[in-house]
Amino acid sequence: MASSSGTSSGSSLLQNSGSEEDLQVLMDQRKRKRMISNRESARRSRMRKQKHLDELMVQVTQLSKENQRILTSISITTQQYLNVEAENSILRAQVGELSHRLQSLNDIINFLNASNGIFGAGESSTSTFMEPADSFFNPLNMGYMNQPIMASSDMLLQY
Repeated sequence: MASSSGTSSGSSLLQNSGSEEDLQVLMDQRKRKRMISNRESARRSRMRKQKHLDELMVQVTQLSKENQRILTSISITTQQYLNVEAENSILRAQVGELSHRLQSLNDIINFLNASNGIFGAGESSTSTFMEPADSFFNPLNMGYMNQPIMASSDMLLQY
């Protein structure tokens, strides 16, 4: 009996060691599959990361070009604004000068009207035009007063 129990326990040890080896082999296979799967996952992750990085680089290039285009547009617009502002300043100065000249000319006309009565309401215009003594103040002889007043930016910069 003792021998039969010894042999039976010996055969169970052999079965246990065989199943342990099978279990170890199975675990090694699973471990290798997991390693391969992890490597493949890491490779896919690196590829996704590289693709994303490439897309970001393309986007950076596009945004840099757009930024440069906008900066150029802003520079051109600013230059145009400054040109228009300078032209407006010249025109304002010309308006002031022309207004001053017009006021002076109106003052001269008012003075001439008041002192000589050339355009006065009391006299007829036909008698005024016919008098040779007042030919200097005759409106038909005042062609110089009908000349246009010209002003340029060069004239205005002297003041």
